[in-house]
Amino acid sequence: MSKLHRPLGTLSDDADPVRLTPDTAGWRYSGLRVLSLAPGEVRILHTGEFEAFVLPLSGSATVRVDGQVFELRGRDSVFTRVTDFAYVPREAEVELSTTDGLEVALPMARCTRRLDAKYGPAEDVPVEVRGAGQATRQVTNFGVPGVWDHADKLNACELITPGGNWSSYPPHKHDEATECEVVNEEIYYFRIAGRDGVTPSREGFGLHRTYTADGELDEDVAVRDHDVFLIPRGYHGPCVAAPGYPMYYLNVLAGPAEERSMAFCDDPAHSWVRDTWAAQDLDPRCPVTSHEGLVQ
Repeated sequence: MSKLHRPLGTLSDDADPVRLTPDTAGWRYSGLRVLSLAPGEVRILHTGEFEAFVLPLSGSATVRVDGQVFELRGRDSVFTRVTDFAYVPREAEVELSTTDGLEVALPMARCTRRLDAKYGPAEDVPVEVRGAGQATRQVTNFGVPGVWDHADKLNACELITPGGNWSSYPPHKHDEATECEVVNEEIYYFRIAGRDGVTPSREGFGLHRTYTADGELDEDVAVRDHDVFLIPRGYHGPCVAAPGYPMYYLNVLAGPAEERSMAFCDDPAHSWVRDTWAAQDLDPRCPVTSHEGLVQ
């Protein structure tokens, strides 16, 4: 069994789908929690040595932290719109509440600086279409350097890959401090839409590949809704959405660099593929979501 692929049920023993710390991942910085709150439920969290984003996956949330209150307008699912989010600092008590029910992700990073809590409106989040042809995908850059600079170590973004398309391609890595890359531990958290293309379901699936040049890591796995894959090192990609089943994943990255960066290097054997995109059309299904709702 893969130590890097963590299927649903292996990272939590309660109703919350994911509890991943750097210790349980086997590294130093990146972590992730995914919480499920019933209608009217209130949850108190303590961030400890971690900074985090509060990112609704479905439903809306009220966040109370450091004397501030943030009303996060969420979404029906990750396949319907871009969501509001919040940044919460280390050493904070965070109260989450919801009126109608909530599923929320907390991408986390172990850090040393304590920053102020901050609200991130959906309208300020850039939505990028990347690639071309069957490698067309949407990237929602809510928590990346240059867009969101209010973090110490934490980087995060969302990707949506239409059914039948490839993303995280060409394969790339970020496990060395070189001219083209920085060291980052990365988490992939997958949601897979069911037959309606909107509602997450364990019925659908996708594929993910991670490998190293020396062959020490060489994994090709099927991923389903709520699965997690860990990238401690090596090239990763592609992620392939099975036809009929759009794929979402949340990327969480953090590492030792003094300044946040998501710089990477392609696998030189496959970087030529980027040059072919100029002659290909974009998949008209992208962008899949906007700030207001479903595009198509």
